[in-house]
Amino acid sequence: MSGVYIVSDNIISPLGLTTAENFAQLKKGVSGIRQYNDSVFADQPFYASLINYKSSFIPEVDHIYTRFENLLILSVKDALQYSKVDPRDKKTLLIISSTKGNISLIETEMNNSDLHKRIALSTSAGLVAEYFGFLNQPIVVSNACISGIMAIITGMRLIQYGQYENIVITGADVITKFILSGFQSFQAISPLPCKPFDLDRDGISLGEGAATIILSAKPTQLPGIKVMGGAVSNDANHLSAPSYTGDELGQAITKTMDEAKLTASTIDFISAHGTATVYNDEMEAKAITSAKLQDVLVNSLKGYFGHTLGAAGLIESIISVQSLKEDIVIPTKGFEQMGVSKPLNIHTDFVTGKFKNCLKIGSGFGGCNAAVVFSKD
Repeated sequence: MSGVYIVSDNIISPLGLTTAENFAQLKKGVSGIRQYNDSVFADQPFYASLINYKSSFIPEVDHIYTRFENLLILSVKDALQYSKVDPRDKKTLLIISSTKGNISLIETEMNNSDLHKRIALSTSAGLVAEYFGFLNQPIVVSNACISGIMAIITGMRLIQYGQYENIVITGADVITKFILSGFQSFQAISPLPCKPFDLDRDGISLGEGAATIILSAKPTQLPGIKVMGGAVSNDANHLSAPSYTGDELGQAITKTMDEAKLTASTIDFISAHGTATVYNDEMEAKAITSAKLQDVLVNSLKGYFGHTLGAAGLIESIISVQSLKEDIVIPTKGFEQMGVSKPLNIHTDFVTGKFKNCLKIGSGFGGCNAAVVFSKD
């Protein structure tokens, strides 16, 4: 099977328009989360990490595209310009990951067959593919909050088995009144910026953004970053609540490390899902412990980006890759005191070292779990 390399990437968030800009802000400890008092979203003030579309910060590609599609196009465009990948090559494929896509249109448009077609993720995927001239029909991966990680695993498999040489994976989600009210109905939104794994954690902070990772069978630079293995599992437990034991995420972690031929002692750091909800953080801590990784350095990036839903796995994977490249792990913003029953190795300051292997994990509604390993040559 072919090796799978990350040859280019991009992040668009309130912190910047490129991966470099975002990582530079993280190294300064800057968070995109702030308080909003906007009746378009909610009657009461709330904390989130939102992009200011009214400024010149995010240029508009064309008015025919929605905010969601605009973000995807801008992210792919930036990633492509730093790669040798040609979208018009028959061995190149586009994968799009999202949880909600154009769901915001139900708030403003008439409910009819045209709307149903417009909000379909396949419609957005087709528009983005057409913009860049992709010859192959794009694939959509939408599986709650593991969508981004699952898209990476899907791309990895397609290259490993020789179906494609290059995979352009992009994902985005934008926050709307519909989405915010949904999480509020679960009482899952924190009244303050989120505090992953902390004793006083009380919910998530939502975020929006886009990200793109380009995978290839051909490395463009050495040393490179490879996708070494990945796995997906399901709790089969509850529609919204995670497993009580963490066993199922633990299984995904173990299968991923087995595929990558790595042991617990060879994992240098873990990028956790770390939503800052009471139950998710507890489940993750149990899963990490069950995989005998409790002593490995762990961080969550939700305190900087918020929970970016379908884009989270991509954004956080790219930051993990950048951490491998620069040999620095970003601290967990908002964390002060251990709040999970299985203590983890969480730092409140930057950690430097010689890092080679990173494990990225995630979980989501419907009991879905995913894990993927990135390694530096």
